[in-house]
Amino acid sequence: MDARKAHKASSSSSPSSSSKRWKYDVFLSFRGEDTRKGFTGHLHAALSGDGFRGFLDDNELKRAEFIKTQLEQAIDGSMISIIVFSKRYADSSWCLDELVKIMECRERLGQKVFPLFYNVDASDVRKQTGSFAQAFEKHEAGKHEKEKVQRWRNALSQAADLCGEDLKNADNGHEAKFINKILGVVNKLLDIKSQLDIKHPVGITSRVKALSNHLHIENSGSKDDVRMIGIWGMGGIGKTTLAKAIYNEFERSFEGRSFLENVREVIANQPMGLVRLQKQLLNDILKSEGVNVDSVLKGIEMIRRRLPCKRALVIIDDADDLHQLEAIAGARDWFGPGSRILITTRNQHLLQQVGVDGTYIAEKMDEEEALEFFSWHAFKRRYPDQEYIDLSKRVIRYCQGLPLALRVVGSFLFNRSIAEWESHLEKLQTSPDGDIQKILRISFDGLPDDTTRKIFLDISCFFIGYDKDYVTKILDGCGFYATIGISVLIERCLVTVSEQKELMMHDLLRDMGREIVYENARGHPEKFSRLWKREDVTDVLRDKSGTKKIEGVALHGSYGPRFSGQAFTNMKKLTRFSAQAFTNLKKLRLLRLSGVELTGEYKDFPKKLIWLCWHGFPLESIRDDFPVQPKLVALDLQYSQLKIVWKDCKLHQNLKILNLSHSYELTKSPDFSKLPNLEELILKRCESLSEVHSSIGDLGRLSLVNLEGCVSLKDLPLNFYKSKSIETLLLNWCLSFEKLAEGLGDMVSLTTLKADVTAIRQIPSSILKLKKLKVLSLCDVKWSPSTNLLPPSLHSLSSLRELALANCSLTNDAVPKDLGSLISLERLDLACNDFCSLPSLSRLSKLQDLSLHMCKNLRAIPDLPTNLKVLRADGCIALEKMPDFSEMSNIRELYLSGSDKLTEIPGLDKSLNSMTRIHMEKCMAALISLLILGRTSYRDGLLADLVEFI
Repeated sequence: MDARKAHKASSSSSPSSSSKRWKYDVFLSFRGEDTRKGFTGHLHAALSGDGFRGFLDDNELKRAEFIKTQLEQAIDGSMISIIVFSKRYADSSWCLDELVKIMECRERLGQKVFPLFYNVDASDVRKQTGSFAQAFEKHEAGKHEKEKVQRWRNALSQAADLCGEDLKNADNGHEAKFINKILGVVNKLLDIKSQLDIKHPVGITSRVKALSNHLHIENSGSKDDVRMIGIWGMGGIGKTTLAKAIYNEFERSFEGRSFLENVREVIANQPMGLVRLQKQLLNDILKSEGVNVDSVLKGIEMIRRRLPCKRALVIIDDADDLHQLEAIAGARDWFGPGSRILITTRNQHLLQQVGVDGTYIAEKMDEEEALEFFSWHAFKRRYPDQEYIDLSKRVIRYCQGLPLALRVVGSFLFNRSIAEWESHLEKLQTSPDGDIQKILRISFDGLPDDTTRKIFLDISCFFIGYDKDYVTKILDGCGFYATIGISVLIERCLVTVSEQKELMMHDLLRDMGREIVYENARGHPEKFSRLWKREDVTDVLRDKSGTKKIEGVALHGSYGPRFSGQAFTNMKKLTRFSAQAFTNLKKLRLLRLSGVELTGEYKDFPKKLIWLCWHGFPLESIRDDFPVQPKLVALDLQYSQLKIVWKDCKLHQNLKILNLSHSYELTKSPDFSKLPNLEELILKRCESLSEVHSSIGDLGRLSLVNLEGCVSLKDLPLNFYKSKSIETLLLNWCLSFEKLAEGLGDMVSLTTLKADVTAIRQIPSSILKLKKLKVLSLCDVKWSPSTNLLPPSLHSLSSLRELALANCSLTNDAVPKDLGSLISLERLDLACNDFCSLPSLSRLSKLQDLSLHMCKNLRAIPDLPTNLKVLRADGCIALEKMPDFSEMSNIRELYLSGSDKLTEIPGLDKSLNSMTRIHMEKCMAALISLLILGRTSYRDGLLADLVEFI
């Protein structure tokens, strides 16, 4: 229903009338013979259609009761009086008496009075000239007392002096447009606010402003376009509240408006719910109660036919299905020019299907907002009581900025003791609030299939904080089609992905997922599908009560979830169970152990594992009786005591990821010949590793090899360089690694090569054949003076985006002369080198970050590309000359600290506006020049905001 229809005459219009209870919104004073069946009748109908209670004499008084006292009561009981001055208005003594009463109410009650001049001049009314003069000639010639006639004249003069509207001067005499304009004036005079109730609108102003940028309501360039905008976010985050605030802020700007609340719930729970919503939309925008809709198809036809002439604001709240939107707002041309359709949803894909013009992502409350919002519910004021502050902050941390949770928990804790607060907070750690879970559960229940639900449950129990691609491979191995499944979870706001590409989840959603696992079997962990709580896993394994219902197990031993090198040195503290405890777990897919030892025979161990993650694996090799795992996708044995992985490699047909990092006793890699589908080999900090098996070169799917920190490794087998699939090779901190073979150039898929802090003396010239190479990092490599580290020319590395050669003692001769020809380069790190000069870099049009930090012999920086954003040249103590900055409009950060020989920076005044930071410590000559320039060219304070100096 239109919010105005909820507005009653109890609203106040001024401080002087704040306590008065009004019967009517508007009293219409008019000359019946002039305008009753025309303009005034239309105006009254428009006011009624807009939800205002307007008094019109023939509507409210029967002829027999048409008496003066009742009219005066109606005037006295109205918030606004609208006077329709027409040519024969003054002919009626009745109208003039009304006018006197209206002006008295204005003086006595602060009533709003708004004059309309309908085909008459305001000056005729004010001075009683023209037709008004003729009327008063008759009044003065009649039986009326002179004092009364004078009161009439005074009232006319006073009313005509008030701010009003003249039909002849407004909208070229177009009555319909004139009436719409009057409706807007009535809105403002009544000062209607918060038509839709919003309790405690904490933080709403900034969010309304941000969303308004998408709506373009007040943008003249978007006056006639119809825009659809989405508000997307998880359940309980405040999407509906924000939509209400937008409605309240802008509804006056539209001819029609409709707020369709809880669309999903209405359709699900009410007979013909979609039809009801269509009917509400039509009635709201057409300002009628009589529109009848008996089917969805008829509703669509009526909306398409009757609403294109209306500039409307439509809010569709909590939509979750395309069919719903197609029946309510199927196309932009269903609504008039300038209309805005705002859709709130938990489903991002729905907004993509509709083709919205923009999406606002609803944000959780920050800590300050959350504390205030919670306080309104828990204490009925803005801030908590002093003795409750620490407890309140614990609640804030638990709720993680979710308004739903803050409201529910706050309301429950209202007027309770500190002891009760502490008890409830402890309870929430193990038993989430049911009201919160009920709302969040809607998103889970709305997932398209059981497979996607299983993905959500697996993530909530085991994979929060794990790399998205890593988890995708594991869950694909479970047959879950995880690529599309995880995308759906992201679209439904059940999962997010961090900047590091890790899967993340709101703690309350995590708790909701785990509560679902508990359903129907609480207190019987052997019947759970997934086990992650230490006490539950311990009970099941010690009692050997596991069943085939269990699909996933995670157990952290005495070291907790993060097994470390320190734990590796003291294996006596391992938590021990019998391997036979797993015998009945026939459907176990996912197993994560940390700091655990399994004793006894393994022959009956589950054989359908997809993921085996066993940090601190306590054996020197994988035992011969460990069953073949034909479905295993990921084997993670970090911090193991392995010396040899297995004596006889068993076929692991589906293994894609092998991670043996931090296995400090491992001396050689396993034989890879029976791992045909291996994609990732991770052997970080296997400090005793000295040999990589030659079969590695035969792996046709291997894309990542990470050998970082393998300090005993000297080289790779020649067969390694035959690989056509390896994309990333990481050798950082392989201190003994001396040589990359000439066959490096045959690794045609290689895109990333990092070999920082190695013993490499020279990169083979065949590297120039690597047309796909994007990242090359050789920092802290001490090359031999007799041979250059790099080939003299690098121009053929046309795909290279990042080149890092920091601290390589590069001299002028060792720097490739055609460095400026690497047209794809985005980041160049030449810090801590010995060269005095560099070739021009101006052709590197994509370069954004250049580091020359601590190049102590560098005297001049060459011409730079105009797109450069960051230049680091701090510590360049010999630097005397800088390039011209006149055209460098994209520069953001400039670091020149310690360059005390530098006296000027040409053209910097033309680039200052783009700067966010300038570091010039111990660079006084250039700084003084810059400050002088700043005084003459820039407003006070600009340089102080940018420059940091000591």
